Amino acid sequence: MDSADPDDDGGAGGGGPGIAQPKLGFVGWLRFAWRQLTSMRTALLLLLLLAIAAVPGSLVPQRSSDPNGVTQYFQDNPDLAPVLDSFQMFDVYTSAWFSAVYLLLFVSLIGCIIPRTKHHLEALRARPPRTPVRLSRLAGYTERELSPGADAATAIEDAAKRLKGLGYRVERYELRGEASVSAERGYLRETGNLVFHTALLGVLVAVGIGGGFGFSGQRVLVEGQSFVNTLAAFDSFNPGRFFDGESLEPYRLTLDGLDAVYETQNANAIGQPIDFTARVTVDGEGDGEGAEERTVKVNEPLHTHGTDVYLLGNGYAPTITVRDPDGEVVFTDSVPFLPQDANLTSIGVVKVPDGLPEQLGMVGFLYPTQSTLETGAYTSTYPDLVYPVLTLNVYEGDLGIDGGTPTSVYALDTSEMTQLTGGQTGVDSVELMPGETADLPDGRGTVTFENASPDAAEGDYSESVKRFASFDIHRDPTQVWVLVFAIAILAGLLTSLFVPRRRIWVKAATRPDGRVVLEYAGLARGEDPGLDAAVRALADAHAGPVRADESADESPKPTT
Repeated sequence: MDSADPDDDGGAGGGGPGIAQPKLGFVGWLRFAWRQLTSMRTALLLLLLLAIAAVPGSLVPQRSSDPNGVTQYFQDNPDLAPVLDSFQMFDVYTSAWFSAVYLLLFVSLIGCIIPRTKHHLEALRARPPRTPVRLSRLAGYTERELSPGADAATAIEDAAKRLKGLGYRVERYELRGEASVSAERGYLRETGNLVFHTALLGVLVAVGIGGGFGFSGQRVLVEGQSFVNTLAAFDSFNPGRFFDGESLEPYRLTLDGLDAVYETQNANAIGQPIDFTARVTVDGEGDGEGAEERTVKVNEPLHTHGTDVYLLGNGYAPTITVRDPDGEVVFTDSVPFLPQDANLTSIGVVKVPDGLPEQLGMVGFLYPTQSTLETGAYTSTYPDLVYPVLTLNVYEGDLGIDGGTPTSVYALDTSEMTQLTGGQTGVDSVELMPGETADLPDGRGTVTFENASPDAAEGDYSESVKRFASFDIHRDPTQVWVLVFAIAILAGLLTSLFVPRRRIWVKAATRPDGRVVLEYAGLARGEDPGLDAAVRALADAHAGPVRADESADESPKPTT
């Protein structure tokens, strides 16, 4: 055996020139890249990448929906947060890398849908294919002998009518003197497939448009407070790229009350929240409808004036009043305290910038059901108001607000302040229950923990402290279209999964002995476990069940 020539690359004649691959060139490479991008495999890969790219948005807070959470994350993780921010992890859905995957998926779907739609329309207009010469090689093959005296053409015509009644497209053919009918159906399967991909593209477009023209804003309301749907009234506001402030519909939302229900029966889940209901009054300015009482629950948003109002969180907002040494009120407000645990041990900040010789700041801790630990520290053992206690650590000095620098209402910068109570001062923290008043250190005045229900029976603190609710006001002008496309996606997917694509042929064949038999066979595109039964049912309905003497002549079902 001759040794292989290293220069022989398989050309004819052994040592001839090799096959020269044509150079693609710039246009060729563009065409190649376009075909790769618009392939179904690439579209599925990009869809998977989009799902993976969305995961960080659920792991870290986003500026678009939780700006306060982002601020808190920076405070809790001062080293990690800047690194994550450099990768746009706090703005995932508007980041460059997420947008790149989004746009590539958009283009890929368009490239997949257009040629497939064209091919599908051509297939719908085309005639069913000619009848194969040897039907016995196809799935579900069976045959029935034509009755003596029966006309083969009439039998084929009857078969065509039956197939048409079953929803098949039919076409008559004549080959070598043998009449046959070719039938096909199941193009709805490809239609559903195209509807699925088109609706998926529609969802992408709708989400993009909704994000551009919509907005998301947050507002904290204490019981009795109102919110007016204007830009200045939001605590934080995140508009879309094309948002117009004049498009806001004016209305007023008042928080009348917040009802919380906690578990009291199950000993292993005492205090677990069961339900939160925010009772609100909506007053549309100038719409002629008047005020309307509504409710907002978790996962049950309020839809009004083109916006959806979601209940995000809630807590207590004790009403605190500070008076100067002469008894004049220098501060009074219901201050939201942020919950720190499941039993709503809450922390809040009170800032008194005017009315006293020096600016005053207080860090407060609210215990809805106060209990004392073995260490002497306070804690709350139940989230409802059973035995509410408020403690205040008092600071005096510069609050850091005179320079015009924005500061959080939930944080107190004590770097330029002197602590007067608590900590290492040797002076006990101010401790109050609803309705009580205590003196500030060194005659600086008094502080009062106001009772929100002064007429309640003695010892009943169930409504002694106001509650606050955190609302997310969201507008998405395309959410109806997203719903429509989502339904179309589901309908298209189910259609493409459960509608079989199949072809069936019936042919009148003449045997060498002169007998005329009707041959039945089918062919499926993809998996179709019901094809054999469908062919046999057609044969039984058309020519009658197979006789015992014919069953032995039937060819075995072929394997594909």
